[in-house]
Amino acid sequence: MEPSSQGWPPPQQHPQVPPPFHGTPGGPPPAPRVNGLAIASLVTGIVCLLPPLGLVLGGFALGRIRKRGERGVGLAVTGMALSLVSTLLVVAGMTTGAFRDVYDGMRDVTDEVSRTRSTFDLRKGQCFNSPGGGIEAVAEDVRIVDCAKPHDGEVTGSFTLTEFTKWPGDKPIEPVAEKRCEALGSAYALDGWAVPETAWVYYYQPSKQSWALGDREVTCVFAAEKGRLAGSARSDAETLDAHQLAFLLSVNRIDAALMEEPDADVEEDREGNAAWARKVSSTLGGTIAELRGHRWPAGARAPVAELVKELEAARKHWAKLAAAPDPDTFWTHYEPAYDALPPDLGAKARGALKLDVTPPSDATDSST
Repeated sequence: MEPSSQGWPPPQQHPQVPPPFHGTPGGPPPAPRVNGLAIASLVTGIVCLLPPLGLVLGGFALGRIRKRGERGVGLAVTGMALSLVSTLLVVAGMTTGAFRDVYDGMRDVTDEVSRTRSTFDLRKGQCFNSPGGGIEAVAEDVRIVDCAKPHDGEVTGSFTLTEFTKWPGDKPIEPVAEKRCEALGSAYALDGWAVPETAWVYYYQPSKQSWALGDREVTCVFAAEKGRLAGSARSDAETLDAHQLAFLLSVNRIDAALMEEPDADVEEDREGNAAWARKVSSTLGGTIAELRGHRWPAGARAPVAELVKELEAARKHWAKLAAAPDPDTFWTHYEPAYDALPPDLGAKARGALKLDVTPPSDATDSST
């Protein structure tokens, strides 16, 4: 509409008083929004995340608030103040060493937590200490330590109980655990001469409570009968070289065969004793063939050849023992067969292969 030629507003015959103002149809203008950087400055100042960052964010926030007419001056100032205090505390801590002490303490706690393991979580090759010192009959948590340091136990392996469909009680589990842990211990420490005489076979088995939660695992360990163990007893395919492994696998079969001697004397179990003697004789033949067939390093050839000759002589006596027609003849060849075995089973060859050369005085391993 064009303005009237008589001026604005156009003349009216009956001037009217305008009605009171009640607002426009669109409502009042919106309030200025709160600046996001101001909020970020406050949050950063409260939680002390990178203290200087709160100062920077607060400074940017004040500049934008002035330019854009936004709200949040109080938030930005508070955030900057808190960040300034945090920054000063950090600087003071770094200067006096207090911050470093706190950090070291946190690191020690973290290290302690990382080394603490449930007995259910122990893994082959780990060495550990029990909280009370020594191996405990009932333990839930242990502390992992370097095997080079004194320790209460060393894990030789674990296995899952498949012999029982429901909780059998402690006693039925024990013979199964003893037998299988002894086998795992022998495989873990092929160089049995290097196992300390104070070490014995031990195991952690499921409790009634853990069984109800699905636990079926038995953890086998070498434990210190007295004091603590020092150094790892591990000597298996992962730690031995090819020559050491070949030698121990061959020679250890002889000990394993000898250990199968029947409990009953030949008068009570003639066939069982004859079968055992035949197995020892056969084992000696297999060991001789393996030692001859392996290409040994130069320094070990002569001592291995000497061991082979001793084993050949011993095998003849064991063959006579196996062929004994009666108990009297069996006993006649019994002691000569044992005496013919090299008492050190090749200590010179062991030394040449850098294996332990000190035979154990007694078989001290036991189970509980």
